[in-house]
Amino acid sequence: MQRPAAARGHTQTAWLDSRHTFSFGHYHDPAWMGWGALRVLNEDRVVPDAGFGEHGHANMEILTWVLQGALAHRDSTGASGVIRPGELQRMSAGHGIRHSEMNADARAPVHFLQIWLQPDRSNRAPSYAQQGYAPLPLVQGWTALAAPAAEAGAALPLHAAARVWAWRPSAGAQATHRLVAAQAWLQVARGAVRANGLALAAGDGLGLRDEAMLEISAEADSELLLFELL
Repeated sequence: MQRPAAARGHTQTAWLDSRHTFSFGHYHDPAWMGWGALRVLNEDRVVPDAGFGEHGHANMEILTWVLQGALAHRDSTGASGVIRPGELQRMSAGHGIRHSEMNADARAPVHFLQIWLQPDRSNRAPSYAQQGYAPLPLVQGWTALAAPAAEAGAALPLHAAARVWAWRPSAGAQATHRLVAAQAWLQVARGAVRANGLALAAGDGLGLRDEAMLEISAEADSELLLFELL
């Protein structure tokens, strides 16, 4: 099922431009409440010297993937850090956590994806983790960013029944990925591709159910995220 970028929900303020693939905040569409364990997929742009002040979450796995710029994180567990392109942050809200996310650059906007996944169980202890990924593998093919803790290996351990992959194909690149999950979601962060024969551009998403393969042909330099929902 295709989710065109232009059909997403939209929040616009003086400091935030946010596009919502699924229902979020004041944007509600009963046809788009999530895709399996994937509950939120927001594309956010935040102007310099601004961001999300301290606020709370509970019982959600929250991932942040920066596309451009830098995002500063601080939370009530004492964790803090700056997330840049090629780095993934996981915040397990658990029984309750408070945090802030601010543009770390005083001159340029930050552009990022914020992703919420339903956790594998409720009320665990809150935690934070961040991991960087080498640029070359991301260009060469699908790189495992996160996976359930029991099988994570080199990927970031995730407290959810999901695997997260990224690929930055150059124009003309092609690849086939075998899907082991009954449900998956492909998000085109930038560029343009054909996915299982369907044309997708930046901001578009594609929900897959009971598909054995995902075939990608990049029509431009692109950045893709794939969520396999186990």
